[in-house]
Amino acid sequence: MKILVVFAHPKRDSFTGRVLDSFLEGLAEAGHEVELADLYAENFQPLLVPDDYAQWHDRPMPDDVLREQARVERSDGIALVFPVWWWSMPAMLKGWFDRVFSAGWAYSEDYDPEGSLLPGRKFVLICPAGSSEHHYRKYGYDEAFRRLIEVGTLSYCGVTDAEIHILFEVYWDDELTESYIPRAREIGRTAFAGVGTPVKS
Repeated sequence: MKILVVFAHPKRDSFTGRVLDSFLEGLAEAGHEVELADLYAENFQPLLVPDDYAQWHDRPMPDDVLREQARVERSDGIALVFPVWWWSMPAMLKGWFDRVFSAGWAYSEDYDPEGSLLPGRKFVLICPAGSSEHHYRKYGYDEAFRRLIEVGTLSYCGVTDAEIHILFEVYWDDELTESYIPRAREIGRTAFAGVGTPVKS
């Protein structure tokens, strides 16, 4: 399978970067073909600009948006690797969604998920987080996080297969933190097993 891996962290040598490296190793071991989109390293411009409204005026979208959409279109599955900041994704990744997942492409203009190019693609998210699992559950952050991504973003675009891995207590529990490195590799080996190739429009 062709897997697009979107990485959103300003430091490639961060713990999130280590998780990414391990995950990529797992994907390679499973025989997947990988395309890496390192949004910070590539200087992706995340701010929505007036030209991004071209979708509503029957004009071509900006070249950088079309480039990212092409990456998605040629993938069979998509993985997002990013840290949880303020109970959400980094602004860089939010901007990627804002600009790339445009109307008439990621979702139909009449909000019918069947008009999207995204159905059939599995999404896998690996998200290092500082707080404990208990803390997330106590305040409902885990459910809010999943609803934000699974319901408010992905299912809105017709995605029905999403797998979220929150890696709790990074840096607070050394033993647990280190255990996430081999876990990320295992996720890479298994997450896309048995997933069919989506029908390309």
